[in-house]
Amino acid sequence: MHNSVQFSLKSSLHWSWFLLITLGINVGVNTLTTGRASGETLPPQPLNFSLENFPSSVPEVNLASTREAVPPELSTILSQVDTAANNRNINQLMLFYTANFTNSDDLNRDQMLVALEDLWKRYANLTYRTEMQSWERRPGGFSIETITTITGITEEDGTAVKFQSVLRSRQVIDNLRISSQEILAERTQTSLGNNPPTVTINLPEQVQVGQRYSFDAIVQEPLGDDLLLGTALEEPVSRDRYLNPTSLELNLLQSGGIFRVGRAPLRPESRWISAVLIRGSGTTVITQRLRVVD
Repeated sequence: MHNSVQFSLKSSLHWSWFLLITLGINVGVNTLTTGRASGETLPPQPLNFSLENFPSSVPEVNLASTREAVPPELSTILSQVDTAANNRNINQLMLFYTANFTNSDDLNRDQMLVALEDLWKRYANLTYRTEMQSWERRPGGFSIETITTITGITEEDGTAVKFQSVLRSRQVIDNLRISSQEILAERTQTSLGNNPPTVTINLPEQVQVGQRYSFDAIVQEPLGDDLLLGTALEEPVSRDRYLNPTSLELNLLQSGGIFRVGRAPLRPESRWISAVLIRGSGTTVITQRLRVVD
C-alpha cells in the first residue's frame, strides 16, 4: 500500500550570503535511493551536523593571516554589512557590493537585491551575525572567509515559523567592496508549528564526482503512536531555483527518520540535499549544501 500526501512547501529554506533561497524541489532530479545495498562500500563516515556545531566543521584557516590583527577596514565592512542587513536598509547594503558582483550560484547584484526585498517582506525580524574565519591580502584588496548566522521567527497562516541558517563563504573584496563570493558550506533549518520534530542530519560537506554517499535524517524523539511523514530530496543549486516554491509528495515513514544512499553527479557542482519531516503538530525542514568536486 502506498501512503503519501501532497505538501506545498512555501517557506524559504536556503541562504546564500544575505540571500534566502526558496527550496525549488524537482522530484524528477532526485537520485537518492532507499536503503543501503548489501555489501556496498560507502564513503568515509559523514560529519554529524547541527546548527550549533557547524563552525567546528570548518577546515583549518590561514594561520599566517590570523596571527596578524584583522585589518580595521575589514572589521568595519563586516560590521556595517551586518548593521545594514539588520536594519533592512537595502540601499545602504548594496553600497558594499560592486556593480559586477557575482557569486558561485550565478547570482548578480540586481538579482540579489530583488530577492532580499522579497525575503524581508516574509521575515521582518531576521538577525545577522558574521564572523571572520581567515583573511589574506591580494592585489587591490583582500580575500576573506566568513561564517554568517541568520535567525528569525515569523508566522504563516497562524503557524509559528522559526528559521536558522549557517553559511560559510569566501569573498573577494576590491577597493573595500565585495566583488565576488563562493559558497563553501551551507545548512538551513526551518521549523513550523508548536512541536516540530528534532532532527539530526548526517551528510558530508563534500564528495568527489560519481562518489556514493549516505544521507540520514533521524528524528530524536520516540515516535510512540504518532505517524511520521517525510521525504528526502536532491536538487542542483541554480539561480532558477532560488525563488520558486513547489509541491512535493510526502511518504508515510516506517521508521524514525530517512535513510538514503545517493550518488554524486559526474561533473563538479553544488547540490541541495533536503529532508522534510512532519509529526503531529510540527514540521522540520533541513537543507544542506553538498559540494561535488573533481
